[in-house]
Amino acid sequence: MSVLLVFIQKVITQGVSILFGSTGEILTEKSGNLNLGIPGLMYMGGIAGLLGAFFYERFVAVPVPLVGMVISVACALSCAALGALVYSFLTISMRANQNVVGLVLTTFGIGFGNFFGGSISKMSGGVGQVSVAATAGAFQKQIPFLRDIPVVGKLLFSYGFLTYLAIALAFLVGFVIARTRVGLNLRAVGESPATADAAGISVSRYKYAATIIGGSIAGLGGLYFVMEYLGGTWTNNGFGDRGWLAIAVVIFALWDSRKAIPGAFLFGALYILYLYIPGLTRGTQELFKMLQYLVTIAVLVVTSMRDKREDQPPESLGLPFFREER
Repeated sequence: MSVLLVFIQKVITQGVSILFGSTGEILTEKSGNLNLGIPGLMYMGGIAGLLGAFFYERFVAVPVPLVGMVISVACALSCAALGALVYSFLTISMRANQNVVGLVLTTFGIGFGNFFGGSISKMSGGVGQVSVAATAGAFQKQIPFLRDIPVVGKLLFSYGFLTYLAIALAFLVGFVIARTRVGLNLRAVGESPATADAAGISVSRYKYAATIIGGSIAGLGGLYFVMEYLGGTWTNNGFGDRGWLAIAVVIFALWDSRKAIPGAFLFGALYILYLYIPGLTRGTQELFKMLQYLVTIAVLVVTSMRDKREDQPPESLGLPFFREER
């Protein structure tokens, strides 16, 4: 029972950063933009939050954890939003290829994170030794009293606030998209921007807003990984392929952020499953790591066979909009 409890806890901690990324990408893709820069935005959010906390604690004699946390979140959101803004300008206003710009953004984001992460690690005495203990402690603070409940407390209430924020944002984004006028307009832009434009909806405004807000949410996934999961430390290339898994969860969840919640935790389980199966060889471990992508392919096959419109991606996904050709 204790092993199962530990496994479930690890699954939840693995899935949170993936959930942030998938929620942000779902919001982005609903506008018709395909942002393959999500992994890079997660790196940018993570390193920006770490930098904010690092310099705050370095130059303040008695740092206040809550203030450091607020600064860290603000830096992460701002940096990820800036990256998403650049992507939006190039793909919406300049009509550059979305796939190319997204991949460049990912490459830049990873390099940006590794460069500054390595730099401040050296300033702190070595790689992985960034001293932001006070701020990281605020991120990792658990719900008092409830965490002490036997079994249930450890299972549900032993996480920092970003874990619960990830779930809340997934529900909120799903509700806005499915149940509000703003969501209706956003879906119209993603399905047929020409029709939306003819109806008086500002296509560019919705695309910009969805992409920037979605990128900011993805940046919180990087912040969670660095500050809550790793406790305020940095390791170059430490994110692994979590950013790409977040994009895979978008397909698994059928472009519904509410369905991304179980999807992210399932992918989190598949991501670490090989660690809990004894006797696996190195080659067999790599096969287990492929399970997330095999599941995604299976979902694609099944949904294409069902041919239900609500289970399909936005019709204009990845396509530029030329207003003068409407």
